[in-house]
Amino acid sequence: MTHTLLAFLGACALIAASPGPSSVLIIRHSLRSRRAGFAAVLGNESGVFVWGLAAAFGLTGLLAASQLAYDIMRIVGAVVLIGFGVQAIRAARRDGLTGFTAEGAAGEEESGGGWRAYRAALTLNLANPKAAVFAMSFLPQFVPSGSPQLPTMVVLAAIWATFEIGFYGLYVWFVGRMRTVLGRAKVRRRLEQTSGGVMVALGIRMAVES
Repeated sequence: MTHTLLAFLGACALIAASPGPSSVLIIRHSLRSRRAGFAAVLGNESGVFVWGLAAAFGLTGLLAASQLAYDIMRIVGAVVLIGFGVQAIRAARRDGLTGFTAEGAAGEEESGGGWRAYRAALTLNLANPKAAVFAMSFLPQFVPSGSPQLPTMVVLAAIWATFEIGFYGLYVWFVGRMRTVLGRAKVRRRLEQTSGGVMVALGIRMAVES
């Protein structure tokens, strides 16, 4: 079991280190504040745990077995991703017109920015059919022979989500440490534009691929 757990954590590290829409969204919210960044991390990992539970109970198999359901969810996910990308690009333009200050970011957080970041990350993860299918194929590989599959997969899903909270928390911490540089209006606008463009491109890719 120890060797299995170490192998599982290694696989989790490789998955978390792979660039994807969730990491882009987490970094984008971390540019606003640490609170928003950590909220986005928690939202994303809530989605990871939900898909892990769905895989444990065999629900993601229904999605994988139905091409129509998968395609519908894929299009919805693409729309969500493109929408977030457009929001980032518009935010960069708005900040360019009004200027960005730390006080402005703090005011945004007081008005519910943390909850918005959590909800956005959760929505993005749950709207991604690849995350569902991946959880279904990933978790069973690490269930030791002779172990009860359902409770073991639930535990593994919890470990997976907890591990990624720590991993992506380092992203938030790093962005916070670099706030004096990344918080400059010009740099932040460029990062917003870049993250928005990446999310739009990923959304288009998700929409066109089968």
